[in-house]
Amino acid sequence: MRRLFICFIVLQIALLAPGGLTGVSLAQTAPAPAQSAASAGGGIQITWEVRNRFRLFREERDFLIHTEALSGRSILSSEDALEAESEGRGWARNTMNRLCIDATGRIAEPCTRDGVKESYLTPTDHAVTMRMTGPVPVGGICAWSIDDGDGSPRQLTLDCSEVVNFRARYGRPTAVSVDITAGTDAPQHVTEQIMVRDILIAGLGDSIASGEGNPDRPVALADDGFCFRSYLGASSAQYYRPSRAGYKGSRACDTPDASSNTMQGWLQLGAHWFNAACHRSLYSYQTRTALALATQYPHIAVTYLPLACSGATINEGLLGPLRARECLFTKTAMNCEGVVRPQIAELRETLAAAQRRQPDRQLDLVLLTIGANDMNFSGLVANVIVDQGLERALFQRAGIIGSLDDSRARMARDLPQGFRRLRDALRPLIGGDLSRVVFVSYGNPALANGGPCPGGPSGFDVQPSFNADPQRLTATAAFVQNEFLPQIKNLASCTGGVLCNGNGDVMTFVDSHQASFENHGFCARAATDPQFDQQCFSAKGGSFNPDIVAAANNPMTCGAAASDFRAYLPRARWIRDANDSYFTAMTYPLAAKSAAQPSDIHDATWGVLSAVYGGAIHPTAEGHAVMADAALPAAATVLGLGTPDTTIVREPIAPVQQ
Repeated sequence: MRRLFICFIVLQIALLAPGGLTGVSLAQTAPAPAQSAASAGGGIQITWEVRNRFRLFREERDFLIHTEALSGRSILSSEDALEAESEGRGWARNTMNRLCIDATGRIAEPCTRDGVKESYLTPTDHAVTMRMTGPVPVGGICAWSIDDGDGSPRQLTLDCSEVVNFRARYGRPTAVSVDITAGTDAPQHVTEQIMVRDILIAGLGDSIASGEGNPDRPVALADDGFCFRSYLGASSAQYYRPSRAGYKGSRACDTPDASSNTMQGWLQLGAHWFNAACHRSLYSYQTRTALALATQYPHIAVTYLPLACSGATINEGLLGPLRARECLFTKTAMNCEGVVRPQIAELRETLAAAQRRQPDRQLDLVLLTIGANDMNFSGLVANVIVDQGLERALFQRAGIIGSLDDSRARMARDLPQGFRRLRDALRPLIGGDLSRVVFVSYGNPALANGGPCPGGPSGFDVQPSFNADPQRLTATAAFVQNEFLPQIKNLASCTGGVLCNGNGDVMTFVDSHQASFENHGFCARAATDPQFDQQCFSAKGGSFNPDIVAAANNPMTCGAAASDFRAYLPRARWIRDANDSYFTAMTYPLAAKSAAQPSDIHDATWGVLSAVYGGAIHPTAEGHAVMADAALPAAATVLGLGTPDTTIVREPIAPVQQ
């Protein structure tokens, strides 16, 4: 019934004429109003809302899916509902092709939204729906007058059960009045003033901000095996993991094909992101927060600029350029610029371009998460999970494996300096008031059942050399909980001895989601987990068939088809482990440093990177939804939108015992 209802609404929307910049059109039905306007005599009201008000979406059908899913639900509950409805394939897989930003991250100017060409950054008007609500007399006739101050008011007379669609001028109030007549009853007069507030929101930061780990369209898996070599080099040091669906080349290690055609053919079958260079995803908490604002407040429009980039630090990514995460491959071409422009510079130039056309256009809100890469979090992850002797020695020599002592030194030395430079760069963009920067902290990825995860190969056996060392894991979880997270809060909030230039430097800090993550780390398991996970991902690390003859046909020990895995189903763990990362993204980071770019797709390096580079130890879509639930009230408060409860509750987090 839900699908039938959505299809009916979309059909009605398709029948509406755009009506030009200031035109008026009619329809019998419209999206149900989310909030009533000012009341009028007799309880009758003019209720209005902005249509398709999350302006990143080209088509209203994509927005309506979320207004329905979020009706009366938290963002987490809506995500779970959408995951179930899509049978785990994900709601974003089709939406990603209908955005006002192209795959390279460039804004479409103009952007054609619901049949009307609009400037994305500087809209001149917004599509609005009006209707009469309350005790409207049956058969009543409504004489509408719509006056935006430009020429004579537009007049319209129709049955009071019909809705009116028009385009409200940007930055200008529209006075609307309705005279209602019904039989011999005395006429009633109702008025309303309509003015759309278009809110400009930028998303900045690192992989947690970009949505790493959650490609908009996951990789399609084949049921047969694909061979990777081991660093041991012997002919017996091979192992098979699921292949990519549709790959026609050699799947065996002993018949390699290092041609560029083979590499490109393999990469064309990979996961898809709405921005591959930065692994930007519609599932990111930043996108979900901006989208939720649009669904909950019917009198605003949200113009959203996603700029966060996986791998970013303050110096490389925010303030300076960053090497691209991955190249963009299509069926006909390869697009890999290699370097992503600094996020701050991109934002500064975008604002300047907007203000040249619309001088009063201002940045209203920044969503920000940064700092983990500055203290080498990926090195700490490698230190925990890379277990075998040869691989560990090679990675240590290459500087891939980090240490707690090194991360402590970076946190004490680099992070405070970086935050000072970042504040200096943000002030002129946000009107000197950094409270309009909503800094959303990290969740500890290694906690469950009241303490740190126990370690072991569970969730990491997709790569034979991986095994989460219990002692290193416990020490790292404690460092994150007791040292890193408190220091991030101090740096953003100007507390704990961190010196800032007055109250204007204090960011709005959000960490209420951390308590929720305490029971949903990468090791969390539940009887409600997807059947594939329970049957095929062994808690003891025996998920994959070690017999390379049998594994070539089906690498799964459970005998199930790898293609049955679903990346977007509710799980107890809100953090992707290495198995999830491979089965969801299987990323070959072709834009990584040249030393990590072997031409043979069966190379041992690709075996390691494909297991972690697409989002291991990053939040799932559910994890991002929880973060968005925490960020939403803070964002609404900063914007002055008003909510039933504008208090941000921050529960103290208990220290992790070593």
